[in-house]
Amino acid sequence: MATMNVSLPNPMKEWVETQAKTGRYSNASDYVRDLIRRDQVRAERVAAMQRHVEEGIASGIGNRTSDELFKVAVARVEVSDNT
Repeated sequence: MATMNVSLPNPMKEWVETQAKTGRYSNASDYVRDLIRRDQVRAERVAAMQRHVEEGIASGIGNRTSDELFKVAVARVEVSDNT
């Protein structure tokens, strides 16, 4: 595993150390890795949403109501959350 040194202002350093001491994380590195993993998932979801928006724009004007579109969007999110 690679090592990376990161400089933090004291309040951030204290926050990371406090999170590590909660028992949820074994140490500060474990907490930072969790933050990075969560950010990766968020970025993937944003990219997927952007692709859906671009596909929608490219598909032209549709004939479904906003309620129908909302139901489809919710169903897609539920499917992606279960995978």
